[in-house]
Amino acid sequence: MINPMELQVQYRSDMTVELVKHSASDLDVMWAARVSTNGERANKKADIASDSEVFGLINFLMRERHGTPFEHSTFTFFVSAPIFVWREHMRHRISSYSEESGRYRQLNPVFYVPDENRNLQQQGKPGQYVFVPGTYQQQMHVQVRTKELSRIAYVEYQSMLRDGIAREVARMVLPVNIYSSAYVTMNARALMNFLSLRVKDPTSHFPSYPQREIEMVAEGYERIFADLMPVTYEAFLNNDRVAP
Repeated sequence: MINPMELQVQYRSDMTVELVKHSASDLDVMWAARVSTNGERANKKADIASDSEVFGLINFLMRERHGTPFEHSTFTFFVSAPIFVWREHMRHRISSYSEESGRYRQLNPVFYVPDENRNLQQQGKPGQYVFVPGTYQQQMHVQVRTKELSRIAYVEYQSMLRDGIAREVARMVLPVNIYSSAYVTMNARALMNFLSLRVKDPTSHFPSYPQREIEMVAEGYERIFADLMPVTYEAFLNNDRVAP
């Protein structure tokens, strides 16, 4: 049996969000909206509006919650996050997912361990609680024990694989802080819904209290969204982060 201390394990405290491809444009929103009044002329895309007209239309759609025109801009991301984050992410059934499989490949020994910036203490009752920093002793408890137990679990996982046990069975001993990767595809409307729920922002009309780790994923999405669809993003902010 491998000594747990000899195993090369990677510990991380981040989430990675990469843009793989996209068909995302503020003008696509405008053209999709104009078909309701222009009919077949909207397909010509010849009647280009001014910047102010584009913003005015998109802001109107956002304010009045006419969401369908936003569904024609899509994003595909490649995301690396621990399994417990994926379990929350996949509750959003407005996205398409293709995740790596522990049945078909040996999972890598990469585990999430909160760093010193992660709040550890929960104060208040459900629906009204806040998280505050923990003590140094609590930080050490979380970091040291999480690393130790992750290492031990992976050693047993490898032991089962060497003993001929199927990957889909051996993976059962692994903790939910092991990293997994997936392709995530969603349209702009779905993305705004995700951001409204998974980012804590004081300007939001509807307060949200996401777990910090999935908020880190959402922050990665938001940066890309703001860069590719700046007018739509500005309208989203102007309307208090309410998804159309």
